[in-house]
Amino acid sequence: MQPVSAQQTHAQVRVNEFIRSVYNWMAIGLALTGFTAYYAAHSQAVLELLFSATGRPSMLFYGLIIGELALVFTLSARVSKMKASTATNLFVLYSALNGVTLSIIFLVYTSNSITSVFFICAATFAAASAFGMVTKKDLTSMGQFLFMGLIGIVIASVVNMFMRSSGMAMIISYIGVIVFVGLTAYDTQKLKHMALSQPEGLDAGVIRKGAILGALTLYLDFINLFLMLLRILGDRK
Repeated sequence: MQPVSAQQTHAQVRVNEFIRSVYNWMAIGLALTGFTAYYAAHSQAVLELLFSATGRPSMLFYGLIIGELALVFTLSARVSKMKASTATNLFVLYSALNGVTLSIIFLVYTSNSITSVFFICAATFAAASAFGMVTKKDLTSMGQFLFMGLIGIVIASVVNMFMRSSGMAMIISYIGVIVFVGLTAYDTQKLKHMALSQPEGLDAGVIRKGAILGALTLYLDFINLFLMLLRILGDRK
């Protein structure tokens, strides 16, 4: 039998490897999203497909959003039944499609403000994730509360699509920043616990699927935090 200290060290190595894999895949997803968004925003042919002559989103634009939602729900609900390669391909496809729809931010905000807000978001995300990784406090109850807040944000955002209140939009953005910072810490801690609970000798494909699902979770936290901060700090054209 291994000494307790050796077991703890081995467990920590396993956690670090898993979390590193999660962050690597999240970084790949973010890089692909950023590249696709920049390319789409600077391609006249793509813009003509996404937006009408009056600047309104086309049916294709809304179709892409529906496709993204379908991919997220499919990955979240059926990842355990997929091959690791299928889960990976779906995550990559989602990241690319999300980049196409996010190309709209380059039409609304200046490139300098997008860049500066991205680095602000990255620093905020890193701090929240580090807290979730090292804190000994159980964040489960906070996560449940924040999930309720997320539902409230979605409902308020849908209502504001009809009200078109700039004041409400700003309030939603400030609340959204708090919610997604908290969710980042909570989701990181959840991934840490997931890694600790993995049995020895677990199949590499199963570990990959767990890493992809974790990457998707943190990717969504990052993107939503970025969009909320952009609405607050971004300079419009």
